[in-house]
Amino acid sequence: MNESPMNPEKLYLAAFPFADDVPALPVKDIAQTVEWYGGAFGLKEIERRASPLPAVIMERDGLQIGFAINGADAEKEGAAILVTDIQRARDELEAKGIKTVNWRVDQRDGQKFQVFFVVAPDGLCFYFHQPIEDR
Repeated sequence: MNESPMNPEKLYLAAFPFADDVPALPVKDIAQTVEWYGGAFGLKEIERRASPLPAVIMERDGLQIGFAINGADAEKEGAAILVTDIQRARDELEAKGIKTVNWRVDQRDGQKFQVFFVVAPDGLCFYFHQPIEDR
């Protein structure tokens, strides 16, 4: 389930790395990565590489995230994913049985954000966030 026919708007807008870079988030198994992130986040495989390291690039709504078998510690890596509708993102994940945690409001640089986290089975942490508009 990618997008609701009632709400075809893009959900995923951008991804920002926690440590090194989003195109090479560390994983141990490419096939398991494609299966889990395809099912959980609705990402589709668009490219797979064997060298210089085994890697896969996955995409949703024009946003690309890469995963590589690079030996880095997944538990120290992840990405912040900017979304257009934080509640829709959370509902979509929870409907798939994905645990979301720490639903809260963060403040950075004078801007408030509604946020939550997902820790994937591989240990990568994802920080989903949407700016809160002052009304």
